[in-house]
Amino acid sequence: MRIACAQLKPTIGDVHANVEDASDAIADAAREGASLVVLPELTTTGYVFESREEALALGEAVPDGPASTRFLELARGLEIYVVVGMNENDRGRLFNTSAVFGPTGFIGRFRKVHLWDRENLWFQPGDLGFPVFETPIGRIATFVCYDGWFPESYRACVLAGADMVCIPTNWVPIPGQDPTEPAMATYLCMASAHVNGVVVAAADRVGVERGQEFIGQSVIVNYTGWPIAGPASREKTQMLFADINLEAARRARTWNAFNDPVRDRRPESYTPMGRGPS
Repeated sequence: MRIACAQLKPTIGDVHANVEDASDAIADAAREGASLVVLPELTTTGYVFESREEALALGEAVPDGPASTRFLELARGLEIYVVVGMNENDRGRLFNTSAVFGPTGFIGRFRKVHLWDRENLWFQPGDLGFPVFETPIGRIATFVCYDGWFPESYRACVLAGADMVCIPTNWVPIPGQDPTEPAMATYLCMASAHVNGVVVAAADRVGVERGQEFIGQSVIVNYTGWPIAGPASREKTQMLFADINLEAARRARTWNAFNDPVRDRRPESYTPMGRGPS
């Protein structure tokens, strides 16, 4: 199966132009034989809102809003799966959402659980957990950006049966990061793919928006933990492609006669985890 990550440059507030760019990327991915394409976080609206009122006005219902309708039409017409970051307005409640569309219609959504910085002023934490979607191309999970800094996010997906994790993201510079080295996010994707035996496809954005820089470097990581496409450019829009085998990913979790990183878990030894101060 061929998958794609579309590294884009959304414009804050220009939903029409953003949806057009996303649509072109979906069509390009389909022309190159991709069965699935992942697009960045908040692709339709941009990221750096100035107020909750602005975020609210730019949000839409998922899957009934106009951008959702466009993505549904493309997914059906091109027979491709689309994972795209959207600003979801659910009757006045805002969520930083990753929506999944496919040839048969709307597949499902994930709402970002771990909110980053000023997102806490606009969005509510996700209330849907970490769903895994059973599709003809494989068992697909998705989450958004900062969720990837929590190993529990990946592990929850894998324990629910995921073979692949699709990540719409808007990575920003990390303090102390050597600009000549790969992004911290790249290392996290690699390590998480390796220890969970899953394919990871992370689509970032580029550009500067209201003073906030975004660092690009979208990446597709095989279940071994090694990148098979990217990291992409730090400044330019770009499309990554990779051919993957999700059945092989599932089988490869058995590393040898004795070890499987999921089977080898010892939950009885982790009991202090998750407890707050006593």
